[in-house]
Amino acid sequence: MEIALLLVVLATTVLVVTALTQRYDAPAPLVLIVVGIAVSYVPHVPEVHLEPDVVLLGLLPPLLYSAALTTSLVDFNANRRSILLLSVGLVVVSTAVVACVVRLVLPDVRWAMAFAIGAVVAPPDAVAATAIGRRIGLPRRVVTILEGESLFNDAAALVALRTAIAALATSVSAWRVGGDFVLAAVGGAVVGIVAFLVVAFVRRRLEDPLVDTAISFVVPFAAYIAAERIHASGVVAVVVAGLTLGHKAPVLQSAQSRVAERINWRTIAFVLENAVFLLIGLQAKWLVDEVRASNTSGGRLLTVCAAVLATVVVVRLVWVQLARFALIRPGPDPVTGRPADWRTSLLIGWAGMRGVVTLAAAFIVPVDAAHREVLLLAAFTVVAGTLLGQGLTLPLLARRLGVPGPDPMDDALARATLLQQAAKAGFCRLEELAGDDEDAHGVRDVITQRIEQRNFAAWERLGTRAGVESPSDRYTRWRSAMIEAERARVLEVRSTGMVPSEVVSEVLGMLDVEESMLDAADERREEIRAVGASSARDNCDHLAAAPLLDPPGGSGPAGELVCQDCLEAGSHWVALRMCLTCGKVGCCDSSARRHATAHFRETGHPVMRSVEPGEEWRWCYVHHLTG
Repeated sequence: MEIALLLVVLATTVLVVTALTQRYDAPAPLVLIVVGIAVSYVPHVPEVHLEPDVVLLGLLPPLLYSAALTTSLVDFNANRRSILLLSVGLVVVSTAVVACVVRLVLPDVRWAMAFAIGAVVAPPDAVAATAIGRRIGLPRRVVTILEGESLFNDAAALVALRTAIAALATSVSAWRVGGDFVLAAVGGAVVGIVAFLVVAFVRRRLEDPLVDTAISFVVPFAAYIAAERIHASGVVAVVVAGLTLGHKAPVLQSAQSRVAERINWRTIAFVLENAVFLLIGLQAKWLVDEVRASNTSGGRLLTVCAAVLATVVVVRLVWVQLARFALIRPGPDPVTGRPADWRTSLLIGWAGMRGVVTLAAAFIVPVDAAHREVLLLAAFTVVAGTLLGQGLTLPLLARRLGVPGPDPMDDALARATLLQQAAKAGFCRLEELAGDDEDAHGVRDVITQRIEQRNFAAWERLGTRAGVESPSDRYTRWRSAMIEAERARVLEVRSTGMVPSEVVSEVLGMLDVEESMLDAADERREEIRAVGASSARDNCDHLAAAPLLDPPGGSGPAGELVCQDCLEAGSHWVALRMCLTCGKVGCCDSSARRHATAHFRETGHPVMRSVEPGEEWRWCYVHHLTG
């Protein structure tokens, strides 16, 4: 009962603190650590000890699996050299340098224990890096590298730690160390691939989303345990399984299964990630009490902890800068078109926050090992110091360096372009299905209308004139009000008891699905700034031959641009486009008359540009590409 009560209190604290931090725009991970430290000193609060098995088997597999599912395997592969340099190379270098610093400050510490301390504090945390990096809007390449690093570096650090622990009892050869690394990496990858193949085989024959989601809950633990049983890396096994299953989910799972799995894992990750930071803070008091009982003087302990903290920070900064040309691919970013420079690598170097794995790894060292208290306090100091020091200053550093995060305008343009290309493929398939069937025309018109409505809503997110409600906004507002009225009527009928409850639940579920699919207007539209579309899409001959021309003076009463065809027809437009061949201005496809597209069909002029204020993107009608 006490354990159950403690779990409920922990979960409630996490939810309350997280809700407050969201309201006041504060970093939840850092606030939870501070709350945990403060609570640990409250009288009568029971001590919470992070047992290694609880963290490494209970928390680490689901957290890694959740992160791996949402990590792009394509982006991961594009940055694999950078990720390997950080997740393996930097862990090895950090372990060795920290060991040397510990020996320099405390000469009586054995080399094996010094290397154990280095292995414990070497790996940045998967949760901390992504939680803080995504919140402050770091560039996507930086987030991808940090994610990939934090997914794999635990494996290298744990292998190094096990080797150091073995050396505490006996000698260890270089061949054994190399063999352990090979077994951990190769064995873990093989187990992860086998897990993927087994789950993929089962999922191709499943139709029940509940069973499918239940299987996903078993995968990380099964992969981790299977790998550890053969002395391979459970971390690598979980990450490989998660990356491959996430990449192949669109062809292995039904839409219902993917939606259910996504929501469930987001919930699990939300609770566990924030609980981890609270648990870190709760270790403060008993760790300090244990250190006070040690034979090592307080001054020497503080010196060691400060030296270790400074070493892990400096080594990472130096390593990243030295390896900049390997970490940052030459040439412009394929998404933003902007060249990478030293500022990006500096951000990667400063984003080295440690987390719960560091503390859990420290507890693996045998209790009777000499200078274990130094290891524990150094681990806590590095975790708290990097999270509070680097975590709090990382947003300020990103702003001072002027490193741009993901641009909402580019995202909106890419979203609209991708939907347009998908719709083109869908329409081709629709023509094959419908053919010349006269009875199918009505169905084809309905499908076409729904697809166009979805696409128009995406283009409208790029911006419309102030004070003008776009058609998709109006549709969303009207349909939301209708669904609300429909739901109220269904609930009235339910209260009479005249309709079976199963039928009522099914109808309510249908309304919920439709409401969730409404393409509502982007709440952050006012934050979207036109800073220029990505030039990476200029691989179209038409776009290359049509430079971005400034719009001419308008023909409106005040010299503003207008759609002359709309004025003559007595209709209104949503947004204006200009042909880059002849300068003709027409209304967009969200407008009733679609004069810009009509002009393309009449003349064959392939490229137009938006002439809305602040928008500088072009569109090729032939290839469905933006530039």
